[in-house]
Amino acid sequence: MASEIRVGNYIVLSDRKYTKTDEWVKVEGDIAIVGITDYAQKKLRDIVGVELPEVGKEVKKGEAIVAIESVKAAADAYAPISGEIIEVNEKLLDEPETINKDPYGEGWLVKISIKKPDELDELLTPEQYAEKIRKEES
Repeated sequence: MASEIRVGNYIVLSDRKYTKTDEWVKVEGDIAIVGITDYAQKKLRDIVGVELPEVGKEVKKGEAIVAIESVKAAADAYAPISGEIIEVNEKLLDEPETINKDPYGEGWLVKISIKKPDELDELLTPEQYAEKIRKEES
C-alpha cells in the first residue's frame, strides 16, 4: 500500500505522479493508469456522469480526454501523457460516484499505453502536488 501525504482533508498518494490539472498517473510497465485526484473529486463534489473516450484513440499530452459531470459543475480530465487509450473504466458509466468513493482505486478513468516515457518526468512528484494544494487552499 502506498504511503499518504495529507494536506488538510486531502490525500496524495506517494506511488504516483500528478498533473497541475489534478490528474494522477500510476505507471505499471508501459501502461499509465489515469484518474482524478482526491482533491479534484472533493472540489467537484457529487459526480453524476462521465463521458469516456473510445478505446484505441490516440491522445496527446494536455488534451481533454474525459468529461466529468457533478451536481456542482462539469470538468474535463486531461491526458497527462501522450499515447493510446487501451482501456476505459466502463463501471463509471453506471456508477460515476465511484470516483468520489475511491478516486485512487476503483475510480480510475483510463489506461494509456505510454508512447513518450520522458513526458512522465514533466509530471509533479507527490510532494510537489501536495505543495500545489497547500498554495491553492491558503
